[in-house]
Order: sequence, then structure tokens, then C-alpha cells
Amino acid sequence: MEHDHARPARRRLLTGAAALAAAAALTPLTAAASPAPRRRTSRGESGYPPVQWVPASTANYTTANRPGQYPVEMVVVHVTQETYPHTLRLFQDPAHKAAAHYVVRSADGHIAQCVSERNVAWHAGNWDFNTRSIGIEHEGWIDDPTWLTDILYEQSARLTAAVCARYGIPRDREHIIGHVEVPGSDHTDPGEYWDWARYLQLVTEASWRYTG
Repeated sequence: MEHDHARPARRRLLTGAAALAAAAALTPLTAAASPAPRRRTSRGESGYPPVQWVPASTANYTTANRPGQYPVEMVVVHVTQETYPHTLRLFQDPAHKAAAHYVVRSADGHIAQCVSERNVAWHAGNWDFNTRSIGIEHEGWIDDPTWLTDILYEQSARLTAAVCARYGIPRDREHIIGHVEVPGSDHTDPGEYWDWARYLQLVTEASWRYTG
């Protein structure tokens, strides 16, 4: 996602983290844009962490019937270059023309789901990769590793492990990739500070713990 506004101070964001976790985790960003919030702990496969349903505009993804219509073969890791609340607002804006399936918040690892996995989210900038992947955004900026918190890594890895288990995706760097690795992409996220070795280890650990 492109960085199109001045970056807010990290201290200011974290000051309101407790209130945000208490309120935003239970209430959609805009009531008009989404139905009453619902929490999910299982999708028929073990290991999915709880998520908040904050739907993207239907103008920002393609309705589909995956994996029947398109196989789901990879996970694409993104960094937002925006705050978590602003990312959700962008995904709800029909003029934005982009959205990912999930967004992970930095301060507490809270996860919003914006697009159903059965649908094709417009997140990778490559139609073929969009059809075959799940996109996970992570709140932060690629040049500031302080956004990449322990809880963000842990919750994201748990989500990725569950996605891989659900679709039979190998838990390796050929199938869990960064946005920068998508052919034709002009993005550089998740950036040099994203710890791939740590992330894949956490995915593996979550896979053993939650999916056996």
C-alpha cells in the first residue's frame, strides 16, 4: 500500500492502543460500512485466531468461489505503510481499488478480515497471484522495525499456519512470499526489517500447536 500521508508519531498511536483494543476490536470502523461485528474462532479447520469482520468495499475485490474456481496456493505478506484504522478506511473506500484479506494490528496483534477467503482480493498487483493467494497486511512502515512487534509476528504466523493447513500450502519461502516478490510489483514490502526466518519458525510452531 502506498504511503500517502504524514506518518503519525509511534508514541501517539500507542497511547491510544488500550482504548482502541477495547473499542475497535469489538466495533466495526464504520457502522454504515459493515454489519454488527462477529468473532470467529474456527472455520472448520483448527488454528485460526479470532478475527473481526470489517468488510472491504465490493469495488475492491472480485467475488469468486475459491478454491473451486481458483486454487489457493500461497500467502502474500504486506506492510501497510499506513496505520491500522486508515488501512481499513481505505479498504472500505470504493475508489481505492485494492484490499487484502486480512490486516494485523501492531500494538496487540488484533486481526481484521476484510475480504472472504473465497473471494479474490486485489492486493498483489498481479491478477494471477491475486487469484491464487491470501493477502495479509501488517500495520507499519517498512523503514521502521518498531512496528513489527512480537505479538504482530505471533498472531500473523498463527493465521498463516491456519491458511496453509486449510489449503495444503507448503510452509516455505516459495509459497509464503513478500509483496516485493510478486512479478510486476513496484512495491518493496514487507521490507528489509521483516524477519523471514523468525516468521517461518513461528508459522511452523503454530502449525504443530494448532493443526497437529
